[in-house]
Amino acid sequence: MNIVHTEASCGWGGQEMRILSEAAGLIHRGHRVRLLCPPESRIYGEAARRGVPATALPIARKNLKGMLALRRWLAEHRATVDVVNTHSSTDSWLAALACATLAGPPPIVRTRHISAAVPDNLATRWLYTQATRHIVTAGEKLRQARIENNGYPAESITSVPTGISAARFFPGDKAEARRRLGLDESRHYIGIVATLRSWKGHLYLLDAFSKLGRPGWHLLIVGDGPMRDVIEPRISALGLADQVTLAGQQDEPEFWLRALDIFCLPSYANEGVPQAVIQAMMTALPVVTTPVGSIAEAVRDGVSGLMVAPQDAEALRSALIALIDDPGKGQALGQAAHDAAVAQFAESAMLDQMEKVFEMASQGVRT
Repeated sequence: MNIVHTEASCGWGGQEMRILSEAAGLIHRGHRVRLLCPPESRIYGEAARRGVPATALPIARKNLKGMLALRRWLAEHRATVDVVNTHSSTDSWLAALACATLAGPPPIVRTRHISAAVPDNLATRWLYTQATRHIVTAGEKLRQARIENNGYPAESITSVPTGISAARFFPGDKAEARRRLGLDESRHYIGIVATLRSWKGHLYLLDAFSKLGRPGWHLLIVGDGPMRDVIEPRISALGLADQVTLAGQQDEPEFWLRALDIFCLPSYANEGVPQAVIQAMMTALPVVTTPVGSIAEAVRDGVSGLMVAPQDAEALRSALIALIDDPGKGQALGQAAHDAAVAQFAESAMLDQMEKVFEMASQGVRT
């Protein structure tokens, strides 16, 4: 098939990573895939590094220039486009309007990555139910929300969680990983791997960690983003400069995960099934997280991880202490997490499902 992805976002996080991993996976299966994105976006440069063909278009904003640029490109390449997969609000609107003004336009599949509410108005309903042939969500809870809250037809929405490569994320030697990263092998590590955005809950994790009362533990914050200028002064204000490492963006998160004893993602909004949670589970780490978005579809409280209420630093502290004080419990949770993640969130399953969605959409099938 000839598949075109559009992405207006200039940021970098799980959504952009999924686009590229999915595209690379389908290319490996023999499909022809191309990404259309703004020239200033990070995903544009990352696409080349990962072997995904990309074309720069001015589609970072909802304006006439972006719509016309996308329309021209689609008109010139209509014969070689079987389906368009949009991802953010901006490129979804630009693609929908561009296709609405073309004769014989390609069908649109809209992937909804986050749990934020979708406006309930006529224009948005047109976008999702008329301009779009099929909707993909990153979790079943997100799918049900569109059915129950927006009234979209159930048969036009498919849940396809992001798949993770078990060949890349797997349990490894902690000591070796720590040596590779230059970490103190005598310490114990709690870690979060996530873009530094407010809703990822970094500030609640810092508050919980500051009251941990367990010597010898260190917090690793892996990732970068707009909250860095808020997180850095909070670390200083809490007197944690010697106990917290801001590692920044890392291209090999698998080694940082292998170096950890406990993984934590205390998100309070805008989640599907976060890739970092699945990656940590595949690494056999005990996970402390929240039931936000579709996280509970991956983590079973008390079985494959621990769930705490969002925005509750004290509950987060208690969960971390429970794992610190009972290493056997953490080991059992980590093993159960590994087994569940490998069984439910394999990359091949994601690719199988997306192939099916694209094939149905290109054949004019809405279900």
